[in-house]
Amino acid sequence: MSRLPVARKPRASSQSRIAGILAAARELLAEHGVASLSIYSVAERAQIPPSSVYHFFASVPALLEALTADIHAAFRACLQEPVEHASLRDWRDLSRLVEQRMLAIYAADAAARQLILAQHGLAEVTQADRQHDIELGQAMRVLFDRHFPLPQLPEDVDVFALAMELGDRVYARSVQLHGAITPRMAEEGMRVFDAYLGLYLPTHLPKRNL
Repeated sequence: MSRLPVARKPRASSQSRIAGILAAARELLAEHGVASLSIYSVAERAQIPPSSVYHFFASVPALLEALTADIHAAFRACLQEPVEHASLRDWRDLSRLVEQRMLAIYAADAAARQLILAQHGLAEVTQADRQHDIELGQAMRVLFDRHFPLPQLPEDVDVFALAMELGDRVYARSVQLHGAITPRMAEEGMRVFDAYLGLYLPTHLPKRNL
């Protein structure tokens, strides 16, 4: 299974410049969407020369791929937040907690909605999102197995990544129709997530003794 290449960590001054560029791109995405984004508009918003943006990002898709990685870092971080094991009655409580954390990221981050849920037609961004979903699915599987002994799952299908992608399809439909994930569609997305996992996880899966 392929993994995204790991880049060398840039120097502090470069990190600061990259952070400013990504922040400017986030603002523009929130205001105008993907279609209006350009290297020149990002440079103008960041108040730096276009050559400085090109120094780090050779194209708009490269910039958007970096933003996608940044967004997925937030998703991975939410999976690492503490979970109160005693409060979990069954695995659906954990799945709901995970989905609610991810929905909170979507609600607070317009760039996340634009890049992952909106229809932008950028193959590079879509591919990067899918690669990150594989890593998120693996992290989610580890989280679930920490609290519940999972049954044997198929090797040729990443059940957790696919469940997440199916839920995102519902959230994307809400963004397309309403410009946001409505409470009703958030509930439907969580139901889809649970329904797919329920094809592989028994209804009564015992908790681990932690």
